[in-house]
Amino acid sequence: MITIDFSKRGDAGLCDFLSSSIRSQISAGLLKADEKLPSKRALASHLGVSVITVQNAYEQLIDEGYIYSIEKKGFFVTEIAPDGAPGDYVATAPSNAGIKLATPPARAGKKFFFDFRSNTPNLERFPFSQWAHVMRRVLKSGDEKLLQRQDVNGVYELRAAIARHLSGFRNMSIQPEQIVIGAGTESLYSMLVQFFGRNKIYGVENPGYHKVASVFQLNGADVKPVLIDSQGLDTSLLNQKQIDIIHLSPAHHFPTGRVMPIRRRLELLQWASEAPDRFIIEDDYDSEFRFNGKPLPTLFSGDSSGKVIYVNTFSKTISPSFRISYMVLPAGIASDFQKKLGFYSCPVSAFEQYTLADFINDGFYANHLIRMKNYYRNLRNTFIYALSHSAFKDLIEIAEEEAGLHFLLSFKSWDGAGDRDLKAAFAKEGLNLPLLREFYYEDAGEGAAAMEEGTSTSQTFVINYSALEKEKIPAIVQRMEKALQ
Repeated sequence: MITIDFSKRGDAGLCDFLSSSIRSQISAGLLKADEKLPSKRALASHLGVSVITVQNAYEQLIDEGYIYSIEKKGFFVTEIAPDGAPGDYVATAPSNAGIKLATPPARAGKKFFFDFRSNTPNLERFPFSQWAHVMRRVLKSGDEKLLQRQDVNGVYELRAAIARHLSGFRNMSIQPEQIVIGAGTESLYSMLVQFFGRNKIYGVENPGYHKVASVFQLNGADVKPVLIDSQGLDTSLLNQKQIDIIHLSPAHHFPTGRVMPIRRRLELLQWASEAPDRFIIEDDYDSEFRFNGKPLPTLFSGDSSGKVIYVNTFSKTISPSFRISYMVLPAGIASDFQKKLGFYSCPVSAFEQYTLADFINDGFYANHLIRMKNYYRNLRNTFIYALSHSAFKDLIEIAEEEAGLHFLLSFKSWDGAGDRDLKAAFAKEGLNLPLLREFYYEDAGEGAAAMEEGTSTSQTFVINYSALEKEKIPAIVQRMEKALQ
């Protein structure tokens, strides 16, 4: 039976301390791979806590990949440590001819009733009054610093505010000197290519967000796609493809929505630690909108070798028009980055940076996140309920809806000739539904194999719902039904 000393939990909640203690016992090898854990009721009785406390702790550990469950049999420990793992994971002018889009998405100006390819956040819920209040206060200060040139890292006050936010929200222990502010993630990726060099091979997830590969390529880098499987990025392919720097989103992969479990994360960190020039770019895409449980630990927090660069943006949480993103560099390369690229000026307006810093420090940003998370959860639930009670409910499967602002919609059967016909039928009814297969790359014949990897992609669509208006949902379902007829 698992024994936990709750007298040492300090200010931590019971559920957090319980999951942390079990996590530590698994990492230390005290709980062995495939060992059966006590039932929720038995462990609750033994520890003197509620069953719901144990249930929530177990669910968090399942999400993180530390344990797994088998129906009617119980909970078991996952084998997490790969051979030669570097220690416990603790949550505190190139040739580019080989990579191209498998199916270039056509967006030729057609006006749709609703475009599910768009991932623009709901702009009507932007906190105009609060932002205007902070903006006026910053402007009234009359401080000359608003007009001064900012170095490559950006305004210190904003970097300090982001560091405090990440400490509370993502349990990341960082210093403002490690943070670099950019005008969108594209500018940050461009700077990383200049910093690491164009002679490196940059890996991207396959399927994935094609803009990342495009930015690397346009900066002269050699880019290779790396397939993902049911566990996320296939780390066994990194050496085979001679990848030096890999870009990925482990907490919530786009477009499949998969979460990388702890064993695969350890394999990835082990790979990065084996050579001095290997690095990981962790895109924490949509981490703010995880609807069940706490945000999963970042790779950055579990990295003891200084090989992970953390990237995030305010585009999805506030507005894409601000173009404010940031990256957190490992402490070991932060000074080298400043020496090599310090001649650059930060491309983001100092006025907007000071405003955002105060917006965060005043608590407005945290409150806005809570409101938007509740709004999107309700929107998602309303849309999925409408789909699951539609006339075509028996034809569909919905997957990966628990995190982020998109989910996968698959059609079990279809009398038409194939997925293109189904997509065209939706388009005829004014609905643009992107196919999952459109997010794959072709690379030396891998495209066909990729289609069969993990989720069946033949009639699976990626549903971005962040810009969806709730009032449109009944009409959208009706148009889908008409298309299927």
